[in-house]
Amino acid sequence: MTTIGDNKQGYRNLLLHILCWALLFIVPLFFHGSDENWTMVWHRYLRGLGASVSYLLVFYVNYLWIVPRYMLNKKDWKRFLLINLLVLVAGLLLVDLWHVIINNFMPELVDKRPKGRRYFSRVPRYFYGSLVNILFIALAVAVRMYQRWQHLEEARKEAEAARAEAELSNLRNQLNPHFLLNTLNNIYALIAFDQDKAQTAVGELSKLLRHVLYENQQDYVPLYKEADFMRNYIELMKIRVTDNVKIVDNITVQPNDSTPVAPLIFISLLENAFKHGISPQGTGEINIALSQVAGDITCEIRNTHYPKRENDKSGSGIGLEQVSRRLELMYPDSYTWEKGVINDGKEYFSKITIKK
Repeated sequence: MTTIGDNKQGYRNLLLHILCWALLFIVPLFFHGSDENWTMVWHRYLRGLGASVSYLLVFYVNYLWIVPRYMLNKKDWKRFLLINLLVLVAGLLLVDLWHVIINNFMPELVDKRPKGRRYFSRVPRYFYGSLVNILFIALAVAVRMYQRWQHLEEARKEAEAARAEAELSNLRNQLNPHFLLNTLNNIYALIAFDQDKAQTAVGELSKLLRHVLYENQQDYVPLYKEADFMRNYIELMKIRVTDNVKIVDNITVQPNDSTPVAPLIFISLLENAFKHGISPQGTGEINIALSQVAGDITCEIRNTHYPKRENDKSGSGIGLEQVSRRLELMYPDSYTWEKGVINDGKEYFSKITIKK
């Protein structure tokens, strides 16, 4: 199916061909000796017109037929060379035919200058004509080869884009149940000792699910919506933890900040902080910061570090892997991610900066 982009590319190629051949036919008019008047220049131009037409025919016979059929598709070099030999001879005969027409039907165009003034009489005309025709054959090959490379490159990019889109879609589909499972586990833990808090958590969860189910289907959302989602998630987590857990929320995104950002790109960092930042005794500290400066989005999370025990099989570990893969797909070469354990293993930090 032909697309608008294909039509535009075709129009550009057609315009380029017209301009190039217009130059080939027009430029010779501007080269003349100081002793030649306009009539002499025009007559000389018409005498050489047969050669220009033969170059055009040699080029397009190769461009439209010989190169695509015998060089690019079949790789039939013998036929390619044989047919081009015939085309080359036909081009030379066309020039001879033009000279015959001039000599017999347009005597006013016959070159009446002494032979010593005729430049091409010093060079074997067939040799010169053959050399120029070979150059135009090479030009047709080069143009076709470049166009084929360009087409293959565009096809490769389209295939990569389709693969990346399919992978992103798969990651989003994985993220929804992964996030929901973690949140439901938190609410389930609340039901056992505080049903009122569990009911409040269900209400907060409904707000989160609205964002997960609708906004997450888009490639990008306004930053203020993602900031609201993070605030709601933090409020949900506060319901679950005790007062011995210090949570510092430093989300400074403005309410109308429409800077585009990938949805749920930071949620796994939050989940990780609440999962590993709280001790079995219910103590810990979590610092969450989200800001946007000059188009650069920065999310930094620091939390006390309580690594999982070897026999703790909770969680599948896909959250941070998804973050890494989504960053690579959606922000190639335009993000940094610093993370690791500091302060003698007592603190974990993760800082993602998405550059404008």
